[in-house]
Amino acid sequence: MSPTGCPSCLQPRRPTTDRAPPSVQSAFIRAQKIERRYTTQLRSVARQITGILRGFHIVDIPGAMALQALLNRYATTIEPWAEAVGRRMVTEVAARDERSWQQVSAQMGRALREEIATAPTGRVMREALADQVGLIKSLPIEAGQRVHDLTLKGITEGTRADVVAAEIQRTGEVTKARADLIARTETSRTATMLTKARAAHVGSVEFIWRTAGDSDVRATHKALNGRAFRWDDPPECDPGHHALPGAIWNCRCYPEPIIPEA
Repeated sequence: MSPTGCPSCLQPRRPTTDRAPPSVQSAFIRAQKIERRYTTQLRSVARQITGILRGFHIVDIPGAMALQALLNRYATTIEPWAEAVGRRMVTEVAARDERSWQQVSAQMGRALREEIATAPTGRVMREALADQVGLIKSLPIEAGQRVHDLTLKGITEGTRADVVAAEIQRTGEVTKARADLIARTETSRTATMLTKARAAHVGSVEFIWRTAGDSDVRATHKALNGRAFRWDDPPECDPGHHALPGAIWNCRCYPEPIIPEA
């Protein structure tokens, strides 16, 4: 798509000598900028939790319950913010996916291009937004439960108070790691679900598994790279887990739709 976003850019173009049309594979590579922004926003919740923890010195169950109640209230308080942050991520991913389809639309027939433009992605976006709100709110809720569990375990096992206190203070760090996991997984999973929705709308039955192509790719995912699978029958990508590329935790892989002939 051209920088101006003009309708003419959807028309087939003749390849120039210095720039060939984008391939389906290159068009659907995951954009990391959206993930990084989402990660930064979710980490702010972890920082707030760390600040809340510093104001408490937990020595007994009533103290742990008081902190847990405070964190549960915080989860309720941030719901409007969580919805705004989640909506932005989902909207940006949806726009990115639409641009990806437009980039390869010049290689398709006119009827197929029109089908892409009218794909019913609203349901996927609503479901993804609801998931994000729930996951963001889960960060302080899980932090409160961790404090309660650590306190109870310390009392029942006779662990020294300073050891328990130090582990409780690590809750912010644990929450930050959880926020990172959510941001990476959910950004990629949302993109995959939107790509799948548009692919189904144009009659795509299969996709090609593509990895990020670096040394961090899991061996099980590397073994799937370049192979074709049905959208409705994803492969076993991790022991005991069948999923589409990008739709499982910490996965940066993505599906390259196999587009039917016009």
